Order: sequence, then structure tokens, then C-alpha cells
Amino acid sequence: MTKLEDIEKSVSSLSPDEMATFRKWFDALDAQQWDAQIEADAKAGKLDALAKAAFDDHKAGRTTKL
Repeated sequence: MTKLEDIEKSVSSLSPDEMATFRKWFDALDAQQWDAQIEADAKAGKLDALAKAAFDDHKAGRTTKL
């Protein structure tokens, strides 16, 4: 059995309360990893072109207020 299959089996056997706790933990972990990836991409300059395009659109009046 692979590691993933073992995890799937374990998660499948959780009680409803345990599943709720696991879901909360996993959501927090996923959000933290997503934030870390965005921060790393920003520091590496991978988002610079998107930011420039957004500022250019705003300066040209191609944006709207929410």
C-alpha cells in the first residue's frame, strides 16, 4: 500500500468530529502553503508583469470601483 493509499484509508475511517477537526487543520495547512507560494513568487518577480498590467489598466481608466 502506498503512503497516499494509507492516508486515504485513515481519513476515510475518521468519525464526523475527527473529520471536522482534520478538515479545519488541512484547510489551514493548505492556506499557509498557498500564501508561502505566492510570497515566494512575488519575491522572485514572477508577479511583476501582472502587477504592471494592473497598474497600467488603472492609469488608463480601464478599472471600475467595486
